[in-house]
Amino acid sequence: MRLTEYLLVLSCPDRTGLIYAVTRWLLENGCNVLHSDTYKDPFRERFFMRVHFSGDVAPQKLRKSFGPVAGELEMRWELVRADHRPRVLIMVSKHLHCLLDLLNRVRLGQLQIDIPLIVSNHPDAEWLANANNIDYLHLPVTPAGKAEQEQRVVQEIDKHDIDFVVLARYMQIISPTLCERLSGRMINIHHSFLPGFKGAKPYHQAYRRGVKLIGATAHYVTAQLDDGPIIAQDVQPVGHRMTPDELAAVGKDIERVVLARAVQYHAQKRVLINGRRTVVFR
Repeated sequence: MRLTEYLLVLSCPDRTGLIYAVTRWLLENGCNVLHSDTYKDPFRERFFMRVHFSGDVAPQKLRKSFGPVAGELEMRWELVRADHRPRVLIMVSKHLHCLLDLLNRVRLGQLQIDIPLIVSNHPDAEWLANANNIDYLHLPVTPAGKAEQEQRVVQEIDKHDIDFVVLARYMQIISPTLCERLSGRMINIHHSFLPGFKGAKPYHQAYRRGVKLIGATAHYVTAQLDDGPIIAQDVQPVGHRMTPDELAAVGKDIERVVLARAVQYHAQKRVLINGRRTVVFR
């Protein structure tokens, strides 16, 4: 008999008996734990859990039976099949290295997501979308038309049943309204090791400061620019002889790796938001 594998992720106020409550529910439904991760934040008194399990039971039945357990323990939770492929909207401007990397990883089977749509404020990436049989929507941004452009993005998200959005070097500031609507569902790659060098031209800022390490940060988007909960980061050593362009070349390699890692973590339900921080079960 082939069993179905599932992922359950949850967070709630910490109290005794939480692991027991989850494992008892799994036992009552004839399920078997394949892997489990837990974390307690000692400062916020919150508990986090990710369980990979298998069972011969439909997801609808599991969700219905877990509802009362979650309600009693004030849990925020989500349950999906382990082989689920989230539908992802990628937004991009003129720098295409992160988009190229994501598309390549999907094609090679290294990233388990589906990309039904690419949106850009420039036409530069249309050929990439066409080459990968992905719909492409060119939505230019003007100060007078920004609200209308974002409303169209929302319509496309609903139309294509998008699970989350990736800003793959999309060089536009997202409005607070859209940030709120997509809270915890929009990932940005910032070409700097945050919290340093926010905003534009961080490699030029790094050059002027004479840094010895440069990096990139993938984070959830919030109304505060480049200040959302961090999902993944990485750095590389650099030298004083390197120009801003050479720093940018190194940085682009870091950006694509860090963004792909963050997308993978989110797609596999490994990331739980904890205030301004994240819990990442690697």
